[in-house]
Amino acid sequence: MLKKGKIYLVIGAVISVLVLGFISVTLADKKPTVVVVLKEGNSEYWKIMKAGVEKGFKDFDIDGKVIVPIKSTAEEQADILMKAYKEKPDVIITAPISASAPVSHALETFTDVPILLVDSDLPLINKTAYIGTDNLDLGKKAGAFLASQMQPGNKIAIIAGDLSFSVFKERIEGATIALQNAGIKIAFVKSGIPDDPKRIQSLVTELLRDQPDIKGVVTTHDTIALPVIKEIKKQGLSIPVIGPDGLTEMLELISDDTVPGTMAQNPYDMGYLSVETAMKVIQGKNVEPFVDSGVDIIIKENAQQRLKFYEKIVK
Repeated sequence: MLKKGKIYLVIGAVISVLVLGFISVTLADKKPTVVVVLKEGNSEYWKIMKAGVEKGFKDFDIDGKVIVPIKSTAEEQADILMKAYKEKPDVIITAPISASAPVSHALETFTDVPILLVDSDLPLINKTAYIGTDNLDLGKKAGAFLASQMQPGNKIAIIAGDLSFSVFKERIEGATIALQNAGIKIAFVKSGIPDDPKRIQSLVTELLRDQPDIKGVVTTHDTIALPVIKEIKKQGLSIPVIGPDGLTEMLELISDDTVPGTMAQNPYDMGYLSVETAMKVIQGKNVEPFVDSGVDIIIKENAQQRLKFYEKIVK
């Protein structure tokens, strides 16, 4: 009986070792999980960022998922975030559509899943980090570049998106500082402009009619800058316009000398760095509260290089 008892003990011990070994191997094989919720997925900017995110998933061996709202409303994004949170991923990365209550309120309830913000920052107590552009710096560089195309005392116009969103507000603040330091007069400011080409072109028509001595235009982003450039060109004028983003159409205008240059964000790097930061969080490493994805000055000499890069990742 004693021998049988010893045999049973040995068998039990072996089984326990095998079970524990199986569990250890299973846990070791489990990939980290990251959910990324973007603003939308159809425009070039977000396709470029998505490509950076997916490269990060591959390089860091992450089980990742990218979700984009269909209607691109704050309410829809908040609902998607709540559903993603219920899946309990290791990290949630999101680019907030707006600073409105639905999105911020949803994110503030995520107390047991690390939150990373990409592209657009929000003043959330529970966020781990913001990955994106230093928009004040971007604005300063944009303003300084535009000022370099003009003479002190020249007048410029500012045409901006919704300044309640910190991204646009900081860009205009930075541009204003640089322009005023260069002795450039800000003669016209219009904010809250939607991404509606017809409305933007109509505004520019009125501006040039009422203030024909305007020598330059600052915008908050390319989606406003491009219709501005189109209308100025239509009227047979040559006025420098800067709209910080550096998307393909703007790069093409720089390449053919229609526009002298621009400040470009790095959406691909934003996407990649957000995943890299998520991996550091998962590994228990300390991360900086702000991860700067950088700003590049694009002129004719380097516009083609960026165009070729975008052609590879945006198809």
